Amino acid sequence: MPSIPGKYQHYKNENMEEYFGAIGVPYMGRKMMGLSSPLMEITVEGDNVSIKTTSMLRTIENKFQVGAEYEDPMPGITLKSVTKIVNGNELVTESVIPDTGVKSGRHYLFTDDECVITFTHEKTPMAGKRFFKRVQ
Repeated sequence: MPSIPGKYQHYKNENMEEYFGAIGVPYMGRKMMGLSSPLMEITVEGDNVSIKTTSMLRTIENKFQVGAEYEDPMPGITLKSVTKIVNGNELVTESVIPDTGVKSGRHYLFTDDECVITFTHEKTPMAGKRFFKRVQ
């Protein structure tokens, strides 16, 4: 079974600009996110998970406890999220956008070689994907 902890380097996107456009992210924000190629480092200690994402512009570290609600900072907004570990090789995050109740999600699927993150949003059937190669 693949391990979740590790370092992952982004190498490609699939439908991300279209996905961000569908959920209302402004043009410049979509372009900047699409051009970024961050390094993601994930650590797991018991029920505590840390996802640290480093790009040329900034470093964001998100720490949370599996199964517990937490504040999930995103550019321009902070979501209320809950993340579960599924099948030992998946992180599933369900989020609610404050003041609107709109739901979104991120599904991290880990293999021996990579992590694929699928982004979903209840306002659009379109999903976006980011692909990361395991580097450590």
